[in-house]
Amino acid sequence: MPNTVITERAPALIEKRRGAIQQTISYMKINREALRDILTEVSTFQTAEEEIDTAIHVLENAFKEVETHRPPVISSMSVFMPSNVLLYSYVLYLLIPSLYVEKIEFRGSSQVIDQVRKLHKVLYPIHGLPIEMLELSHRKFMKESALLANAVVFTGSYQNAENIKFQLSREQLFVFFGHGVNPFILEEHADIAKSVRDVITIRTFNSGQDCMGPDVIYVPAVLQRNFLSLLESGLKELKFGGNQDPSAEYGPIHYSSAVDIVASHLNQFHEFIHFGGHIDYRSKVIHPTILYSTLQDELPIKEFFSPIFNVVVYDSLEELKTVLNSGYFRERAMGASFYGNKKSSFIEFLKRKHTVSINGNLLDIENGNEEFGGYGPMANYISYQKQLHIQPLLLSKVLRDHWEEEES
Repeated sequence: MPNTVITERAPALIEKRRGAIQQTISYMKINREALRDILTEVSTFQTAEEEIDTAIHVLENAFKEVETHRPPVISSMSVFMPSNVLLYSYVLYLLIPSLYVEKIEFRGSSQVIDQVRKLHKVLYPIHGLPIEMLELSHRKFMKESALLANAVVFTGSYQNAENIKFQLSREQLFVFFGHGVNPFILEEHADIAKSVRDVITIRTFNSGQDCMGPDVIYVPAVLQRNFLSLLESGLKELKFGGNQDPSAEYGPIHYSSAVDIVASHLNQFHEFIHFGGHIDYRSKVIHPTILYSTLQDELPIKEFFSPIFNVVVYDSLEELKTVLNSGYFRERAMGASFYGNKKSSFIEFLKRKHTVSINGNLLDIENGNEEFGGYGPMANYISYQKQLHIQPLLLSKVLRDHWEEEES
């Protein structure tokens, strides 16, 4: 059975652990190179630099976040860590929660286990907090950690989340961070040049190996020629390089499964390749590629952990509404980006299910100290007391809003 909740409120634990967090912030600022050397084993140089900056910023605002939401302090939390943005995830799911969780145990993704181990080995002596990495199989981690914790956090596939959820007791709080389609949408009044710059930025972030990237880019028929021309020109100018190259704008793919998925898709739907389509299997490089189709073609939408630009042309926003109202999109509703008239009623339509960025991409609005996500069960949810809550997530706020305190 999970440990009982501790009835003190978060401020007491904040003061106890404030020094540890401040020491970690100082270390991250002074020792960027050590952190970057680890991160660039799986990320590009530019991505690693941005990740370090973001991690520091979010950690600096951790005290304000926790003091604002005042979550209850719980005894234990078990975390299944994601396979990307390793430092940022360490901050979001381990360091900040340590301000309201007495003890945290975590399991690194097998795809990046060496890098997670190195990162924890570097940071643990600095913060010294009760955050323990357990190098166990999924099954043993469930038995020895997750099934005993007050709260369980999982980042990954919906199918694996469901499997974990059904093994937990009703007294355990389960928080799932999944994936969304994150449609990138232009309407006829969109600034084409800006939308092209922004979609290249987010779709090539870490060579496309990021869950914030849009799986589909919707362009109105009246803009398709100019959009495709600018997008193709922009991709031709991108520089490829190794992860240690500060000037490289995309690099090799770390995740072997991503190469297999893209290769299979491009082979099956080769007639829709508008630009690129080249894969270097020896060096695991997927060069920027544009897939071009119309809504009527019904080209399957997939998550590609690579710089694939899936451009789909539509005729009217009403037509697009029908598509976004389908089960596939409702289930995966997380983020959406809209480019065009800021007063468009389509924005309100999107906001019913998504966190929406307007004339900017999702990287522009994502803030680790604020809730983020949508209302699709495959994108994110909370499960507690056999109730499912599908909503944007922030761990400190989730605990405040959903945890029922018990006397020890």
